Amino acid sequence: MTSLTSPVRRLLACHPRTPARAIRAVDVAACGTTDGGLAINFALEGDLSAVRIPEPRPSRRVDGLWRHTCFEAFVMAGEGPGYREFNFSPSREWAVMAFHGYREGGQPAANSAPEIVVHRGGERLDLGAEIRPACLPPGRSLRLGLSAVVEDAHGGLTYWALRHPPGPPDFHQSDAFALPLEFSSCLT
Repeated sequence: MTSLTSPVRRLLACHPRTPARAIRAVDVAACGTTDGGLAINFALEGDLSAVRIPEPRPSRRVDGLWRHTCFEAFVMAGEGPGYREFNFSPSREWAVMAFHGYREGGQPAANSAPEIVVHRGGERLDLGAEIRPACLPPGRSLRLGLSAVVEDAHGGLTYWALRHPPGPPDFHQSDAFALPLEFSSCLT
């Protein structure tokens, strides 16, 4: 397990079936917060003029964010099978769904509004999201599936993740939960 005393940084890989021409890299850093929550920072680098980036809006829950440029975190306690899906849009809109198992359930999670901060400059888009402790699945050992959907100027989508299981893009598969994290040491 990785201790959350400092951020864990990883590069996301583009799915081989959805090559990206305008994007050079998508990286992510995850860290536990002192109150037991989770902070995640995504950075997309490339020709942002070739990417559809949603305009800023009031922070609110919206379904279907994954149909456009958004960043995602799939969080499972231990070996699951239940997990939460968090969608964070550069618009500051969000969605949180609770699943019992692989794509089972998919119900909106109550009281789940994350804090989202977005910065855009030059060839970089940064999105930081903080997830409250009550919104995370119960347990101190977590497995994260971190991912991004990037929409190009023509409406095409590319899919980025820590790990892509075989076949078409599918962030819900348990193999995609590729980053194990342990909360205990940073919360004392």
